[in-house]
Amino acid sequence: MKELIRTNDPVRMAIASALLDGEGITSFQLDVHMSVLDGSIGILPRRLMVVDRDLFRAKAILRDNDLLEG
Repeated sequence: MKELIRTNDPVRMAIASALLDGEGITSFQLDVHMSVLDGSIGILPRRLMVVDRDLFRAKAILRDNDLLEG
């Protein structure tokens, strides 16, 4: 699995996951429950992961929707 995005913004994460799901790309969020360690203030970012073979397509989809820089 490869990291696609890392963000503290739950809305950005939800939109990215929904866009990928709509294109048939399976994604997995890591560090979702880490907020317990930081007192639920949201300083620890979540990561959105995809399998290696979907990385190029997933980056293109997020870039086209202004969710990925570069």
